[in-house]
Amino acid sequence: MPETTADRDGVELSRLEAGLDALETTAERGPSPWVRFRRGALPPLAAAVLVVAVWQLLYWAKIKEPYELPAPLDVWHSFTEAWAQGRVTEAVWTSVHRGGLGFLFSVAVATPLGVLVARVRFVRTAVGPVLSGLQSLPSVAWVPAAIIWFGLTDAAIYTVVLLGAVPSIANGLVAGIDQVPPLYLRAGRVLGARGLTAVRHVLLPAALPGYLAGLKQGWAFSWRSLMAAELIVRSADLGLGLGQLLEQGRELSDMSLVMASIFLILLVGVGIELLFFAPLERHVLRARGLTQAQ
Repeated sequence: MPETTADRDGVELSRLEAGLDALETTAERGPSPWVRFRRGALPPLAAAVLVVAVWQLLYWAKIKEPYELPAPLDVWHSFTEAWAQGRVTEAVWTSVHRGGLGFLFSVAVATPLGVLVARVRFVRTAVGPVLSGLQSLPSVAWVPAAIIWFGLTDAAIYTVVLLGAVPSIANGLVAGIDQVPPLYLRAGRVLGARGLTAVRHVLLPAALPGYLAGLKQGWAFSWRSLMAAELIVRSADLGLGLGQLLEQGRELSDMSLVMASIFLILLVGVGIELLFFAPLERHVLRARGLTQAQ
């Protein structure tokens, strides 16, 4: 029986579908573990090795006295000593716990505030410039006021964290909402989404990329504010945080401990960004078709 045009079209269609399926399968497989390592972990590792090498060269060149610029190995010994004493784990846990709670409180306050500023013209006119001004204000400026209000307590530390992070998160949400096409809200109203329902099911999902950028910046401000507060708000009842550990090194004129504390603060801040916010951002962008799967 001779092959008809319809049969040939069916065969071609089947081949096309098979090719598309193969492309999707290849995309889903993604790059190999080595490629992922080379793209993601290798560049920062190489940069870290370069920094340590330059640091060692500066130490050998005696740019500064050894008590002012210790060798990388001296800093490592200071770190291992503090680790053996349990001070590293205590400081990291205390600061991460405070930073996490402060960040969650900031999100709870900044989210409704950002929606109000974005959607209510009077509130935007009255509060918008204040939020921008607070975002540019150094967090350490709030420490004296917080100590007067709450004394040397955790409440003073959390106050500094909130005042440092809330403006950034709220402004990020405002920027995200401003970029939502009005058509989305009109379509939501047609489907019966009004008031808080429209905010929950239309506005916030549509503004999610901008909101997520504000959350990332808010975490950075939370961490910076926390370190500023811990450097100044010190008491035996507050426990040992990374800021207090850094201040201990300064009081003892132990530059090795100071630099070890700085590296710990940097490592924790960057680690939370890479382990939590970066995967979340990739997931959101990939789900919206704004980036390729990696």
